[in-house]
Amino acid sequence: MRIAPLVCLPLLFATAGCINTAASIVKAPFQVAGKAVDWTTTSQEEADRNYGRKMRKQEAREGRERKEAAKQCRKHPDDRRACDYSGYRAGY
Repeated sequence: MRIAPLVCLPLLFATAGCINTAASIVKAPFQVAGKAVDWTTTSQEEADRNYGRKMRKQEAREGRERKEAAKQCRKHPDDRRACDYSGYRAGY
């Protein structure tokens, strides 16, 4: 009866490593799937940054077009079509 605890104790320590390895193997596919989802989805911060960049480009485009329209209006002040800007508007 006294020998049983002495035999079971080393066996318990030997299987502890196996349990950790088995747990790591079971968790691995879930961790890989989680990484894949992180890579394929856009965070809110990233979406905000991309939207801000898009709006700055649109506003720059509108500014260039308005500048060109004003230039044409100065060249041809009698032409109503040259002075009516109905071009691109940022945010639409």
